[in-house]
Amino acid sequence: MPIDNVTLQIFANHCAAASESMANTLVRTAHSTFVKETEDFTTGLTTPEGQTFASPIDLGATWFVGLDYGRALKLIDHYEEGDICMTNDPYSGFVCTHSPDLHLWKPVFYDGELVCYTVGHIHNTDVGGAIPASLSRTLTEVHQEGVRVPPTKLYKAGELNQEALNIMLTNVRMPEQNWGDLKAQIAAMNTGERKVHEMIRRFGLETFRDGMYALLDYAEQQARRLIRNMPDGTYFFSDYMDEDSVDGHPCRLALTLTVQGDELVLDYSGSDPQLAASMNIPTGGDERHVLMMIGLIYTLYTIDPTILLNSGLLRSSRCILPEGSMVNPQFPAAVGMRSLSVMRVMSVTLGAFAQVAPEIMPAACGDGGPLINVRTTDNKTGRRLMANLDPITGGGGGTPFRDGTEGSGANFAFLKNTPVEINEAEVPVKILQYGLATDSGGAGRYRGGTGTTLSFQVFSPNTVVTARNRDRSRFAPWGIHGGCAGKPSAFVRNPGTDREINLGNTDVVTLEPGDTICITSSGAGGWGHPVEREPERVLADVQRGFVSSEMAAAEYGVVIRDGAIDEDATRQQRAAMSCESNGFYGFNPTRSSFETTWTRDNYDALTEILAGLPVHWRFFVKHKIFDIIDNLPATEQTGSGGEVRQAFDLVQAQYPQLATG
Repeated sequence: MPIDNVTLQIFANHCAAASESMANTLVRTAHSTFVKETEDFTTGLTTPEGQTFASPIDLGATWFVGLDYGRALKLIDHYEEGDICMTNDPYSGFVCTHSPDLHLWKPVFYDGELVCYTVGHIHNTDVGGAIPASLSRTLTEVHQEGVRVPPTKLYKAGELNQEALNIMLTNVRMPEQNWGDLKAQIAAMNTGERKVHEMIRRFGLETFRDGMYALLDYAEQQARRLIRNMPDGTYFFSDYMDEDSVDGHPCRLALTLTVQGDELVLDYSGSDPQLAASMNIPTGGDERHVLMMIGLIYTLYTIDPTILLNSGLLRSSRCILPEGSMVNPQFPAAVGMRSLSVMRVMSVTLGAFAQVAPEIMPAACGDGGPLINVRTTDNKTGRRLMANLDPITGGGGGTPFRDGTEGSGANFAFLKNTPVEINEAEVPVKILQYGLATDSGGAGRYRGGTGTTLSFQVFSPNTVVTARNRDRSRFAPWGIHGGCAGKPSAFVRNPGTDREINLGNTDVVTLEPGDTICITSSGAGGWGHPVEREPERVLADVQRGFVSSEMAAAEYGVVIRDGAIDEDATRQQRAAMSCESNGFYGFNPTRSSFETTWTRDNYDALTEILAGLPVHWRFFVKHKIFDIIDNLPATEQTGSGGEVRQAFDLVQAQYPQLATG
C-alpha cells in the first residue's frame, strides 16, 4: 500500500533525526580533534542493498550524500545480529575512497529480518604509511598510504574481533587516538540501530520497509523535475590542478555535460590519464559514484533547498569515467589526495552548470589551502603527538545576488575550524595568526569570499607538517560574468626573515625549533564586473579588512583617502577602466597564458592519443609530449592539435616499445 505524503514526510523527519543522533553520539565521544572539532565524518542509514536514504544535515562532511555501500556489503558472505563490519581499502567495494577513511556498517535486524544498515565513516588523522598523516602527492602507490583493511567483521555476533583490531592498531602512529575514534564510531552504529527499532515500533515494519524506498523514489522525482527545467544541450568546462605530480605538468579535469529531458550525462573523458601521484579518484567506474556527483547535488540543492538528500537524487544522472583515467584508476594507483581532485571536479561541475543556469550559479569557490597535520614532540613530557590543526579554507564564490561567504566555501565539505585555544592546548605549537586574508577574494559586482590564513610556530626538532591538498598557487578560482579570479594560495616557511622559503605546493616539510609556517588559501572568484560595485560597498570592504585601499583603486576604481571616498578621483579612475567583460569566465593570467598553448584542440588530440595506449604508458607519454610542446618555438604552437600529433610521432620514434605496449 503506497505511503501518503504526510506520513512520508513525517517518516523522512524521523530518519533524518536518527542519522543526526548517530552524528551527535560520534562527535561527542570522539578522541581526535579532526573528528570532534573539524567533523570529518559521516553517519547514515542504507537499504539492505546499500542505498543511503538518510543523512544528517547539520553535522559532518557534506560530500557523501548518496554514497552507495552496495559493493562493499556484498564482500561479507553473511550477516547476523551483533555484527559490525569495517573497511578502509579504496579498492575493496569502492565505498572507501582513501585509506584514512574508516567505514563501518552494522546490519539492523527486526524479528530476525535484516531491515537496513547503519553506516558511516571517520577520517583518521593517521593510518600509518610512508609519512605522518599518511597522505602526500609524492606517493605513487596505494601501498604507501597506510594499512588497508578489506571488508572485515570487527564484531562477529557481538564479539570483538581482537586479532583484526590489533593488526590495524599496530600499523598506525597514534593507536590510542584511532581506537578512541573507532569506539565512538561503534557507539554511533549502535545508536542508529536503537533509533531504527524505535521507528519500526512507531510506524510498523511494513511502513518502515516501504518508506525507505519511497524516500529514494521521491528524491529521484524531485531531481528529474529540476532537470526538466534546464535547457537541453551540451556544455563543456575544464579546470586544472597546478601539478599532476611533484614538479610535474598541470593536471586537467574536463567535463562535457549533456542535459536531455529529465536526465544528465557527465562525461569526464577529457580528463588526464591515471597519475603517478596520489590525486587519482577511486570510483571503480561506478557511473553514479558520489565523489563525481557532489557538484550536481550542490547544484540541485541550490535550485531547491527542500529536496531530500539521499541516493535517489543520483538516479537521474550518470557519469562516463574512462578506465585508466584519474577518475577511474587501476590498482595499485595512489589515491590518498583524492580530495584535492574532487575539489577540482566540483569546480568543473559548477562551471558547466553556470552555463546551464547562469541566473543562479556562483563563481568558483576558493580552495587550495590544505588540511594541516602536525607530527611533533612535547618538550615537557617527551610525548609524541599527531594532530590536525585546521582546514585552511577559501571563501564562497560571488553569486548573482550577494558576495561570497568569507572563509567558508563548499569545496571543503563545510568542515569546521578548530578554535585556537583547543589547538594550543592539545598540540605544542603557538598560533600566531588565524583569520581572513585581505585582498584574496576575486573582485566583482559581487565579491568572491576571502580565503583564510594560518601562521604558527613549532618548538621541537623533527616536527613534520603535512599540508594535504595544497594547490591553487598557479590556477586560481575563476570569476564569472566579468568577475575576476580569486588570488592564488601561498605556503611560506619563516616569512619575513632572511630564512624565508616559498614552499609552493610542497605538502610535507620537516621543521626546526622556532620555525614558523604561514599558509593562505586562495580566495573565491567574483561575479559581475568590479566597476559595477557601489563605491560605498568597496569602502565598507576596506574598513572591514577584506580589501586594501590599493586594491580598491586598482581593481574597483574606488580611490579612498583618509578613510573616505575621493569622489572626483574615483570618477576619473573608473572612466579609465573598461566595463567590457573579457568573456563569460574570468581566468587568472596563468590559466589564460597556459591555454594559449594548450587549447581545447590540443587537449582533444592528446586525449585521443593517450586513450589508444596501454594504461601504464599514458602518464609517461603525456609528460614526454608536454616537454616537447613546451620547447617548441611560439611560431610552431598553433593550438590546432597538429603539434601534439607531431610530438607523439617523436615519442614513438624514441620508444619503439610503444608499438607492443
